[in-house]
Amino acid sequence: MTAPNRSIARVAAMLMLGSLLTGCAVNDSLAQQYRDGNEKGYISADFQVVEIPTAERGDPVAFEGVTETGETVTSDDYRGGVLVVNFWYAACGPCIVEAPMLEEVWQEYQNDGVAFLGVNTYDQPATALSFAEDNNVTYPSVIDVDDGKVKLAFAQVTPIQATPTTLVIDRDGRVAARVIGQLASASILSTLVADTLAEDAR
Repeated sequence: MTAPNRSIARVAAMLMLGSLLTGCAVNDSLAQQYRDGNEKGYISADFQVVEIPTAERGDPVAFEGVTETGETVTSDDYRGGVLVVNFWYAACGPCIVEAPMLEEVWQEYQNDGVAFLGVNTYDQPATALSFAEDNNVTYPSVIDVDDGKVKLAFAQVTPIQATPTTLVIDRDGRVAARVIGQLASASILSTLVADTLAEDAR
């Protein structure tokens, strides 16, 4: 079976399983596109990993937000280093499952010029802080529920249609890799971060 056919078979199996989907929410319009034979989009539960060659990366992402502790962070704070951005919210089952994997990779690379930043798309600060405490997450998250401007900044250059989605940002602020759906293992993200770190600074 070819790779595209395997991908289609995976999506079909996920649609039939319904309530067993690993994504937080199925995009109904995209699911209908699949049933109609229109494959313009993807199902939010369909796990995908995409590495983007250096020459094919888009523009740097410019963003500004406020974390759950009230600290303002901007894209300029992270220029020159590798940044991992994870889109999540507290009631998202896959977000809970992958939280220790993200923390593991953060602990592995935090002394190597790598930063981690969550983008909480649904919760208020108190809920985000409680999630971090319950799941031993030590990196900050932007609270993006009120205006969604941080998510929008990233969505202008890469798909952010599923939760969770994890991005690896290169030293120039460009998206180097994208993980759609729940991380299957910490090693996947670790490899993406290592690959991006190995690139020469521009």
